[in-house]
Amino acid sequence: MANSNEGLSVYLKNVCIAYDKTILVDVNLELKKGEFVYLIGKTGSGKSTLLRSLYADVCIGSGEGIVCDFNLKTLSKKEVPLLRRKLGIVFQDIQLLNDRNVYDNLAFVLKATGTKDKAEINKRVTDALTMVGLEHKANAFPYNLSEGESQRITLARAIINNPELIIADEPTGNLDPITSEEIVKLLFKLNEQNGTTILMATHDYLLINDFPRRTISCENGKIVE
Repeated sequence: MANSNEGLSVYLKNVCIAYDKTILVDVNLELKKGEFVYLIGKTGSGKSTLLRSLYADVCIGSGEGIVCDFNLKTLSKKEVPLLRRKLGIVFQDIQLLNDRNVYDNLAFVLKATGTKDKAEINKRVTDALTMVGLEHKANAFPYNLSEGESQRITLARAIINNPELIIADEPTGNLDPITSEEIVKLLFKLNEQNGTTILMATHDYLLINDFPRRTISCENGKIVE
């Protein structure tokens, strides 16, 4: 851990990111703590590559990169899990474990990150489910949930460690308009009530129009406001 940039959850300066054929150059981005920001851009423009760099799944090349006070340039393999404990990650493809119920899906995350006290696990699982309005689904299995319920459980899993930053990669991509709106409202609730920084990649311009916030775009290998 190094080089805290006070007041910022994300600080990228003159960063180059390359993965397969996707290359982003001269990326300059600052996300203030507690900010909600949309990330837009055409398919293949580098949105997912940028997001993956923030949770150290893709390495940055030149430049400076700091996420939640962790320096991406000097981050060791041992520090990657420590960084990710400060993040909540939500994908378009729902990745719940079908061999266990909702409660155990969420408890698994806590146990994997070192929480062992059963009372603490129970409280945090219950709190996360209550936040997304699905405390009554604790004993349900993923295959018995609707797509909207599954994505809300995925969001509950992302917030269970009280992250500073939520990275949401097309979280409404497979959902109908009404359910998509519910997910965005939940993200706004987290942002406003908990002060959680949100970076959400989306193609849904109707949502952006209905819930306007700062918007950045991947265009021609660069990030523009």
